[in-house]
Amino acid sequence: MMDAQTWRAGCCCLLLLALAGATRSEGVQSCEEVRKLFQWRLVGAVKGLPDSPRAGPDLQVCISKKPTCCTRKMEERYQIAARHDMQQVLQTSSSTLKFLISRNAAAFQEALETLIRQAENYTSILFCNTYRNMALEAAASVQELFTHVGLYLFGADINPEEFINRFFDSLFPLVYNHLINPGMTDSSLEYSECIRTARRDVSPFGNIPKRVMGQMGRSLLPSRTFLQALNLGIEVINTTDHLHVSKECSRALLRMQYCPLCQGLTLSKPCMGYCLNVVRGCLAHTVELNPHWHAYIRSLEELSDAMHGTYDIEHVLLNFHVLVNDAVMQAHLNGQKLSEQVNKICGRLIRTPTQSPRCSFDGSKEKHGMKISPRNDEETLANRRKEFINSLRLYRTFYGGLADELCVNELAAADGLPCWNGEDIVKSYTQRVVGNGIKAQSGNPEVKVRGTDPVINQIIDKLKHVIQLLQGRSPKPDKWELQMGSGGGMVEQVSGDCDDEDGCGGSGSGEVKRTLKITD
Repeated sequence: MMDAQTWRAGCCCLLLLALAGATRSEGVQSCEEVRKLFQWRLVGAVKGLPDSPRAGPDLQVCISKKPTCCTRKMEERYQIAARHDMQQVLQTSSSTLKFLISRNAAAFQEALETLIRQAENYTSILFCNTYRNMALEAAASVQELFTHVGLYLFGADINPEEFINRFFDSLFPLVYNHLINPGMTDSSLEYSECIRTARRDVSPFGNIPKRVMGQMGRSLLPSRTFLQALNLGIEVINTTDHLHVSKECSRALLRMQYCPLCQGLTLSKPCMGYCLNVVRGCLAHTVELNPHWHAYIRSLEELSDAMHGTYDIEHVLLNFHVLVNDAVMQAHLNGQKLSEQVNKICGRLIRTPTQSPRCSFDGSKEKHGMKISPRNDEETLANRRKEFINSLRLYRTFYGGLADELCVNELAAADGLPCWNGEDIVKSYTQRVVGNGIKAQSGNPEVKVRGTDPVINQIIDKLKHVIQLLQGRSPKPDKWELQMGSGGGMVEQVSGDCDDEDGCGGSGSGEVKRTLKITD
């Protein structure tokens, strides 16, 4: 009796013989199977399909000395199908990567929106709990500040320094009227505006506004850049999923995938080496993305790792209300000096006592809102980013190995099986197999690769740009300093150590610059 191993080997031999026989002889006398496959693949009946093999002098790609079951029209339809098939396998191969990035981009945006609402809630509750008389008037300024935080994070062309300054400008009249000179709140709009504009001259809040700018500058900008980079990653994948297939590539794909059908070889698959030559030739330009894609993922990882402490947006936003409280208390303690300064700038005001509207915040929120719940380490943005980066790291060489993956997993015959070499069914492919990339294609026997692909070049330029942004926004702890430019603009630069834990600031105030400048 045969043992199990001998039996399995015998079955494999029979299967190989059956497959070889089918691929060599099937359809020799009839094109019935070819007709069925053609109609199924291209949906519906097509007129003029041959019933039996015949000469095909009008064929341009699927040329053979043997009789053929294809017509010129079938060949044209197959060429369209071959291009479509390539796009389908590209989309299938990238679907997991695309889903990983798009899902996390959406999750990070949603988490940031929740974080902003939380921080706004904490700040509103601060006013309701501690500064009830000014809470209602402060509500609009608090809402405006956090609206602009969200707009900036999600890509709006606005300057954080401007909206932070506006918040503290609008806060000073409230503090002045309700804490420094309490009970006399019916000041004119003109007088309130004078107090508002005087804020930057009298500095009622000390260096706290600059500390806030330092923290916001260091935490908002990296998070904004991180989100923008994820969206570019999705754009790169979408672009490579729908690349234009060149004429040379289209003909090579037709010869590899559909020309066997014209000879009735309905069960054949291309040889591995043959498949690699064709697909490496077709994806030669796409492979040029690989070093830039690798650098893109590495830069995302470096930025993510650096976003901690005062660079951690959760830490900064959820503790913003603490700095606001410190600012208000500092102004209150220096009330007499501030009154004298305001009187010099704006004059003395004759006012009438008025009852201020009270805070109408939800009592349940007031009761529980100021108790900041400990964050679950598994749910922090930092841990979400770490988990995402760990998954993304697996795709660092995605574009470099794409052609090989398509042939191994999707297109080519398994080792040892009879396979199609572009002309006939053979035991193995004997032509030279070229490497990946444009330079390696000069000796490709199956596909002629010419010039460059402008779409790929454009994507490479975008990747280079976002890599520079990611690297420029990667904080270097204790080395970044937020200074005020000569006109009061925000300038982030690498320089000396900070004197305080929350941020550094030079001197100066006044006009706000429109740009954030990173200097090395």
